[in-house]
Amino acid sequence: QVQLEESGGGSVQAGGSLRLSCAASVRTFSNLAMGWFRQAPGKDRELVVAFDWSGSSTYYEESVKGRFTIAKVNAENTVYLQMNSLKPEDTAVYYCASHPYGDIRYYAADYTYWGQGTQVTVSS
Repeated sequence: QVQLEESGGGSVQAGGSLRLSCAASVRTFSNLAMGWFRQAPGKDRELVVAFDWSGSSTYYEESVKGRFTIAKVNAENTVYLQMNSLKPEDTAVYYCASHPYGDIRYYAADYTYWGQGTQVTVSS
């Protein structure tokens, strides 16, 4: 069983920054492969960032490359998503999720555990 809890969302102006956190309650966090998804109103949930169990292999959705950075801190059982140069189109509910496969997974259906989500709103 894995429990995930996101925090750090909020409202910022375009060009601003936010750092999202995802705290995991699990004994084997160092072996956990995870991802951050987002869902805007009326749109499907989309993968933003993902990494494999070691954290050495990562995936960034094209629109966030160079602006978002993910960091897995095993000592804290926490994953951080640093979001810089935010744009209005980044507005969404952001979810962290994990799966048991170890590699990078691109589809929400592969993820077993989900946090409750945190709202990010970027105004122009």
